[in-house]
Amino acid sequence: MANNVLELKGKAFVQAPRKKGSFDVRMNGNKTVSTEHLSSLKLKLEQIAEYWQNETRPFTGILISVHYNKIAAKSNRITGLFKGKNSNSAVVGAKFNQNQTKHIITYYLDAVDLTNSISLLQNSINVLNVYFNGQIDKKKLDDKEIMNNIPYKKFNLSKFAFKQVIADASYIDGFNVEETTEQIVQGIITLYDTKTDTVELLEKYGIKILSSRILDRLTVYLDANQTKILSLKAPYLISMAAVDLSCLSPEDFIQQRQQEQIFIPAPNAEPTIGVIDTLFDQSVYFNEWVEYHNKVDASIPKTANDYKHGTAISSIIVDGPRLNPWLEDGCGRFRVRHFGVATGAYFSSFTIIKQIKEIIAANTDIKVWNLSLGSNQEINDNFISAEAAVLDQIQYDNDVIFVIAGTNKPNEEVERIGSPADSINSMVVNSVTKNNLPPKYGRKGIVLSFFAKPDVSYYGGSDDEYICVHEGSGETKVAGTSFAAPWIARKLSYLIDVLGLNRELAKAMIIDAAKEWKQPNPQEIAEFGHGIVPIHINDIITTKEDEVKFVVTDVSKKWNTYNYEFPVPLVHNKYPFFARATMCYFPKCNRNQGVDYTNTELNLHFGRIDNKGKIKDIKGDKQNLETDEDYYLSESDARSQFRKWDNVKYISESIDKKRLTPKCSYKNTNWGMEIKTTNRLDPKDGEEIRFGVVVTLKEMKGQNRIDEFIRNCHLQGWIVNKLDVNTRVEIHQIMNEDIKWD
Repeated sequence: MANNVLELKGKAFVQAPRKKGSFDVRMNGNKTVSTEHLSSLKLKLEQIAEYWQNETRPFTGILISVHYNKIAAKSNRITGLFKGKNSNSAVVGAKFNQNQTKHIITYYLDAVDLTNSISLLQNSINVLNVYFNGQIDKKKLDDKEIMNNIPYKKFNLSKFAFKQVIADASYIDGFNVEETTEQIVQGIITLYDTKTDTVELLEKYGIKILSSRILDRLTVYLDANQTKILSLKAPYLISMAAVDLSCLSPEDFIQQRQQEQIFIPAPNAEPTIGVIDTLFDQSVYFNEWVEYHNKVDASIPKTANDYKHGTAISSIIVDGPRLNPWLEDGCGRFRVRHFGVATGAYFSSFTIIKQIKEIIAANTDIKVWNLSLGSNQEINDNFISAEAAVLDQIQYDNDVIFVIAGTNKPNEEVERIGSPADSINSMVVNSVTKNNLPPKYGRKGIVLSFFAKPDVSYYGGSDDEYICVHEGSGETKVAGTSFAAPWIARKLSYLIDVLGLNRELAKAMIIDAAKEWKQPNPQEIAEFGHGIVPIHINDIITTKEDEVKFVVTDVSKKWNTYNYEFPVPLVHNKYPFFARATMCYFPKCNRNQGVDYTNTELNLHFGRIDNKGKIKDIKGDKQNLETDEDYYLSESDARSQFRKWDNVKYISESIDKKRLTPKCSYKNTNWGMEIKTTNRLDPKDGEEIRFGVVVTLKEMKGQNRIDEFIRNCHLQGWIVNKLDVNTRVEIHQIMNEDIKWD
């Protein structure tokens, strides 16, 4: 017998701002800053200043890239040079070096900022020569007695400015003006932000574009001639470039088809899933379940092949388990609102992006959207695709979630996934065979060298067992990630539309069910994401007898969003549990920031509360401490160990059956959860971001302690709801009944 997942409500998380402390300059402890290094930086700035003086341009500022000597945390970025502590607001792009071990961050500055930086460097060189024998390390910079006895005014400097310049220099290898070296034929071009209207800017270079070719303020579609002109006249303006994805391969591995008459009942109160795909064949047996909207220009000729893929996707969503009994998921049937935006395998992603914006805006009642179209091109190492960025923005602005196919190999040379499977907020689905192995057509993540994409894997058909779909002409055996994604869309819609969970919890529950207690290695994450999702919905909304699984959700409004009232059962004054937690949220993203794509970091802490009132995190994470404890973690380690800046967090204890030692309790016998918020750019980006957390407690000796946990929760004032399928389905049906008035 399984335990129901519990939904805890009624006790809101508390919001607390971060205490304001004194700002202290932090130098790179692994570096010694010398006058030679400062002179080298000063010379490079002088050369760049001269470059821009000689460059005729229709904007007033200058673009300059800083080559950092590491993956730089926000606190390691320039705070003394350029615009001082406001330099972060001047960032217009970020990428990694070729080895993906260092940041290259591009700034847009006023010319006077460069002049001031050159003066700061020269004055700092003078101080360094006179008082530090030409070099300084962290120990000397932190020595208050040494630093306070220098007459900075003689050098036209303040102590704080000198320390900031030294700290900046300790993180910097050099400066440069980035110029695109890629051979771009035509496609989607994103420009660096020079605070100039893009249409006017391009006209100054002799490039005229129509409003229909503008995707957003900085992204446009240019033809081959326009791209050539821009590359020759202003290569420094091109931040990102990608081919327009006019050649996609949505149709995958069709094996056979057969004709038979099929009957299906009329739809009733079933939820609706949105499908954006190729055209839909309205002659199929389930056409009453599909509300079809043709968005393709009527003048474009259409063939029978243009209807196959889209119809097949909708057939899985409506009637997948009847077509594939081995994939019976217990979710029933779903209605579909199908938008045909493409024909066959050739279309413009630029056009589709603009259509998706309009479709979502006009269909706000739909929460789950399936997008099984993807590019043959591999994703870029240094920026998110324009298509994925639009989907991420839509999901930040609207209460929706996209389910996206992980894309298929067009040939053996292509390994990595294609857009829009690099969408960070979406649920990206790769395919596995019936035997849980990667299929021959599978492609791999990860995204921006860091983000775990795909999110999960599911059964998409292979030689072992194909997926049966209906294409209009009859049932067909197919394979591809396209046919794995709709099954996850079904599960998400069931969790959201039937069980009433928000999208954050629904996404977290699916990822948590796929991952369980496993710790996949980087190769497994690249192929499978967090894991393979269970087939039946019951394996997601219930858990094992020796486990207590509960979900909580709230909104982050300040730096620390916390709740210290989780009454984990005690046995002989100890906790006989292993613990894990999975959290999902949908942050605002900024494509122009390159590899630093997500604006907001929510960091999850969960564990016992010690006698100092602090959480003993189950993973030992000491990031975001409010006190000045001696704890340092590099940005690269924070990303690899604790998924910093990732919008999916998973923290877990390892299950060691040889060491079943219960945890000691403290004065406060509750456990606590904290969500710490950090923003890269605007402090308001992290306000009102909803998060969903799934917590699992596994009893060390196999005991079922769910009743004790429920009782403890009631005593603490929690409202406990069981995710009971039968009860929730009845409620859903009653709420969606048509009432007839006499």
